[in-house]
Amino acid sequence: MTFDLKFEYTLLTDLKQVMELLTNPKLIRAWSGGKAVLEKKEGGTFTMFDGWVTGKVLKISENELAYTWYVPEWGADAAPSEVHYKLVKEKEGTKVMLEHKGLPSEEEMQEHLSGWTDHFFEPMEEYLLSINED
Repeated sequence: MTFDLKFEYTLLTDLKQVMELLTNPKLIRAWSGGKAVLEKKEGGTFTMFDGWVTGKVLKISENELAYTWYVPEWGADAAPSEVHYKLVKEKEGTKVMLEHKGLPSEEEMQEHLSGWTDHFFEPMEEYLLSINED
């Protein structure tokens, strides 16, 4: 049995910049503090948080991104989960609709739910504020 979560977060910037924050390894490092690799093509390599997360790009377009997501704590016999983003332009920024499918346990689902806020979107938001202070 696997577990899925859905999550929405609005970032106060345009859709193009949000996609860059999700796919540009230099920007990912800037807001996350860790090394990242994301090859912008289907089947491309994805790693984040200094290699803690690994995966492959499943889909990439101007408003959608999907990749597999695997962390070593799950064990060698656990299947990778999938992360799907859909970006929607809004009046005050960009809504990120995230679906994280195939998590191996309810505990992992709960940890990832808080992790998406604490280690992903809030640092991204702080980064955006820091570059827009001028």
